[in-house]
Amino acid sequence: MKAIGVIRYSRRERLSREEFEELLRSAGYEVLAVLEQNREEHPRYNIGRGKLEELKELVKELRPDKVIFANRLTPSQAYNLWKELRVEILDRWQLVLEIFEKRAHSKEAKLQVELASLQYEVPLVKEAIRRIKLGDRAGFKGMGEYQTQQYLKHIRYRMGKIRKELERVRADRGVKRKRREELGFLLIALAGYTNAGKSTLLNALAGESVEARDQMFTTLDTTTRRFKLGRKRVLLTDTVGFIDNLPPFIVEAFHSTLEEIVKADIVLLVIDASEPWAEVRRKLLASIEILRELKALDKPMVIVLNKIDLTNDEDVEEKRRRIMEIADELAPSVRAVVKTSAKLGILEELKRALEEIIPSLPKYRRFKILIPSTVDPGKVLGLLESIGEVLSVSYGDEVEVEGLVQVGMIKELTRLGIKLEHPSNEAH
Repeated sequence: MKAIGVIRYSRRERLSREEFEELLRSAGYEVLAVLEQNREEHPRYNIGRGKLEELKELVKELRPDKVIFANRLTPSQAYNLWKELRVEILDRWQLVLEIFEKRAHSKEAKLQVELASLQYEVPLVKEAIRRIKLGDRAGFKGMGEYQTQQYLKHIRYRMGKIRKELERVRADRGVKRKRREELGFLLIALAGYTNAGKSTLLNALAGESVEARDQMFTTLDTTTRRFKLGRKRVLLTDTVGFIDNLPPFIVEAFHSTLEEIVKADIVLLVIDASEPWAEVRRKLLASIEILRELKALDKPMVIVLNKIDLTNDEDVEEKRRRIMEIADELAPSVRAVVKTSAKLGILEELKRALEEIIPSLPKYRRFKILIPSTVDPGKVLGLLESIGEVLSVSYGDEVEVEGLVQVGMIKELTRLGIKLEHPSNEAH
């Protein structure tokens, strides 16, 4: 498929030509040309009339299959452009959805993509119905008025059915998450801009080999793997990548996946440190905005400067300093900014930061733990190290331990015949 790209820059939108072209290639398009304009949005065509005439000439000359805008188009703008150009018109989010359709493998991911696509179609179908009533054009995708009305009903019915299916998936995931917490597992979520290296980092930390490619949106399916951090029980979850100005309909459609970030004990926000500062800053701000929309900005967070093998130490340190300044202002829950190369296995800073943060998590409380003589102290101490932290041990008729314990594990410990006394009222 061949396409002409159109990108309109304005003060209200953060857009990157390089990212737009990468999106086009990721969707499988041969890019014939990219037309650029600096101006505020034209209400009728998105771009100005003069630029529209230039685009018309390009369409006649190059004969693309589609004209794809980097900007979001309103339904009326999409129709007006089609009427002028007589070629299929797509905007940024239709392009992203095309990529999602190619990348979705699991049933859940396919349902999420379908829901997002249907939500996007609703205003387009409504616009088609409005124009039919005005006698302006045929119905949606060539359908008549009755067929278009029926199609709208079908979309709404299908959306309701998908939401119910995804709600069941979400409930099942919640049960699994609760069980993991009951077993003393810490939940760490990988988040960040698409193609920052999240899947490669998961592979490096967990010793796995999930699919990781140098392309946008490799991961749409939620992937959870066990991660060895000393003796701690830790699960690491990879999630769908972010993109600038992520629209609400995609956030809603992928809610069950993105919820893994909201429910995590710690969020690792992965940044590609090899990119120019302007791109690092743009993608960091976009990621912070999405985390704010998800109500996940209060989570203990580590910003991971990945791909340091592709740049130099001085550059990385300067970016780290600037990121800390932004985090101090916009994301106060950030506990550390660390350097990694998932590709080369340079992970020491990240592991040290996690080891320091874990004992301070809200789920930990300080207890005096009494191990009776009938219970093997070695077994209990090993368990305590995996679900908390042993601060001191005193041996006598009973083994007395001062330590941090996950609140959710109290029942499990008492079931083993262990006594816990004097819980602290505050997290340590």
